[in-house]
Amino acid sequence: MRSRYRRFLECAAVVAACVASGTLECGGVQLTEPERRGAQSYERMCAVCHGANGEGYAADQAPMLANQRFLASATDDFLRSAIEGGRGGTTMSAWGRLRGGPLVRGDAASVVAYLRAWQDGPRASLDERPLGGDAKRGADVFARECAACHGASGTGGPNVGIGGRELLSSASNGFLRYAIRGGRPGTLMPAFEKKLGDAGIEDVVALLRSWQAQSVGKAAMPPPKPPPIPLGPVPLNPLGPEPIGFNAAPGTTKIEVVKGQLDRGARMAILDARASSDYLNEHIAGAVSVPFYDPEPYVAQLPKQSWLVCYCACPHAESGQLAQKLMAKGFSKVTILDEGLGVWKARKHGTHAGVDP
Repeated sequence: MRSRYRRFLECAAVVAACVASGTLECGGVQLTEPERRGAQSYERMCAVCHGANGEGYAADQAPMLANQRFLASATDDFLRSAIEGGRGGTTMSAWGRLRGGPLVRGDAASVVAYLRAWQDGPRASLDERPLGGDAKRGADVFARECAACHGASGTGGPNVGIGGRELLSSASNGFLRYAIRGGRPGTLMPAFEKKLGDAGIEDVVALLRSWQAQSVGKAAMPPPKPPPIPLGPVPLNPLGPEPIGFNAAPGTTKIEVVKGQLDRGARMAILDARASSDYLNEHIAGAVSVPFYDPEPYVAQLPKQSWLVCYCACPHAESGQLAQKLMAKGFSKVTILDEGLGVWKARKHGTHAGVDP
């Protein structure tokens, strides 16, 4: 018998049309009401990075959510906390309303329900016995086997950030053991059971828990105002000259060109395409928040006679979607910031936090 997820994949285009039309059954794939709402949210906000069918790596090395080992070991609370609270130090946004995102708790639960529709088998039996490893030995193992993918301290690497406070506070020891032992088939995460043995895996988990302990007591951000964030003044330098050297979308414009034109006092608006929670945390100085998934509240206030520079951290996925939507609304002076916020920060250009540009 074909699994429900396999039927979802076989009918992907039909399901997308079904979700858009608001119907509940297409091509033999029936969505429950929570799954339908979750599918709408997923298509609108998550697919850009995680892929239309949860295959992952559509942008910025976002993990494969439809991985069966992952779904079998992740609890609903783990998934919901990731959606609502994001993953600090990564490009995984906080989508929950309490963190400045667009989703209320029921919305996040609906996305979880949609992800569960991809799960083929039963829950995994996790090894939740008390931890017995040594963090110092784990540090040596991690540096040798894990840091190249996950970063020296579990964040900042090219793949999943496993050292962040948000992930570790919601992941059980059994979840971590299960991931390290068996890996994630179909992804770059290999199985380490034979290579490290039980003792080595225990040492690595002990190291991860030591990082979690170090994060306890760190100041959390105050609850932000709910979105949408009011649009700040646009454009910048309203009496300035026309920018030189911008490439119309889908073309991109180099950071040096945009920064040079800003310093020149050229007239432009800089649009942060990420989730509003990301904007509140840090954004390019002078930028305004226009989320890629819902630009409609801002469109009437954006100037069509001034260049609009869209950026994200993907580095082009979300900003590219925003640029496409604006051009469909009749904007022609739209460009995409090449490489996005990460490179902007690396070059020590100005950023700001909070509601104000």
